[in-house]
Amino acid sequence: MGATSPFSTLFGRKKPLFANTDAFPLTDAILEFDDSSDETAIHHHPSRREMDAAGQPRDLATARRWWIASGLIALYFVAMLVFHAMGLVQTRTVFVALALVAVFVPVFAMVFALGLHHRFKEKQLKLPIAAVAYGGLLLICYLDPIMQILMAPFAFVVVAYSMYRVSGRALIALAALLLLGYAVVIAVHYAEQSNDALLRLELAHWLSLAFALPAVILLIGKVQKLHRVLHRASRKIRNIQQDAQRDTLVGCFNRRYTVAALEEQKQLADESGIPLCLAVIDLDHFKRINDELGHLGGDEVLRTFSRVAQDNVRAGDIFGRYGGEEFLLIFPGTSLLPALNTCERIRSHVESHPWTDVLKSRVSVSIGVTQYILGESVLEFFSRADTAMYMAKEGGRNQVVVEEPVSKGDSSIAPLGTEKDFLGTPAP
Repeated sequence: MGATSPFSTLFGRKKPLFANTDAFPLTDAILEFDDSSDETAIHHHPSRREMDAAGQPRDLATARRWWIASGLIALYFVAMLVFHAMGLVQTRTVFVALALVAVFVPVFAMVFALGLHHRFKEKQLKLPIAAVAYGGLLLICYLDPIMQILMAPFAFVVVAYSMYRVSGRALIALAALLLLGYAVVIAVHYAEQSNDALLRLELAHWLSLAFALPAVILLIGKVQKLHRVLHRASRKIRNIQQDAQRDTLVGCFNRRYTVAALEEQKQLADESGIPLCLAVIDLDHFKRINDELGHLGGDEVLRTFSRVAQDNVRAGDIFGRYGGEEFLLIFPGTSLLPALNTCERIRSHVESHPWTDVLKSRVSVSIGVTQYILGESVLEFFSRADTAMYMAKEGGRNQVVVEEPVSKGDSSIAPLGTEKDFLGTPAP
């Protein structure tokens, strides 16, 4: 469909449905810093199990964090090697620094690999990593006083690395320990060398760090406060967006979202050539269920069916209510056989579900499923799946019928109505 698609006109949307909001483009990036939201998001959105809050694969996000930490370590080593090349740093000091990295990097990697970091409130362990980094800086400064030139800038780098995870009080305590350890290093140097010139130079470095580091932490505290404000706002916006996409009665995607998602997946299939399937699901004899249980009981049957269906779809599938007792299930990037298997699994679980004893008749579903033909309209695609669903009903209900895709324009595929009929009035 082109730019004048009725779907786009109806929803007032020319951009993809799933694009980030323009008003708050940092929403997802901000949420990446929230540990507490991860499990909740995964619980309510199974399709995000392998994704982080920024929409990237979780393994990729973890690798990125490791690359950042490794890059900072490498930057320090480059500076050290430059000093070594100038004859200012001993070879022994370089090897000690390498030994520190060889010990602590695998330790932290093992902690993350074993999942031990989940036992801590701050799951990224930024405070322990910062403490180890400061300890390493102090040891290197003790071995080679010239390395104090790098103390202040890399102390700020460590603070910046920890700023989104470590509280202001913890940063102040960490800075105090750094200054105390630095003072001990200076005292040991003077006790060993009795060098007044070195003492004055080291004291000057210490004082500059003592004045600048608290100021940096104070500014970071303001950044953290702004981050928390944006974080709360972004969470509210995300919740509003999710509420607008849900059918409040049955707890799945609503008609507007599902139809828009179908159009977007159709466009994606046209552009990329990846397969796309659609299933139309209808509860059998729902009027009789309503007559037996009343409308409130019928609503509960719809809610229960929605839960059963969503428990049996795959991550990435889009399940939504089309209207009344009819639902749509979109299979992005899926060929016909896997889609059919999912539909049969839903049908079987609905049939075997322990429904209320008050219900005299059994609950079952009729499902029609088909695969998208490149270049056809959304209406043609939907009509073919809808036809298959009606064939399932006419064939005795409680079954899945496949409408095999044929070449576009075949006269055997007759639309069941107009696009206006397809869109209709959104379900409550």
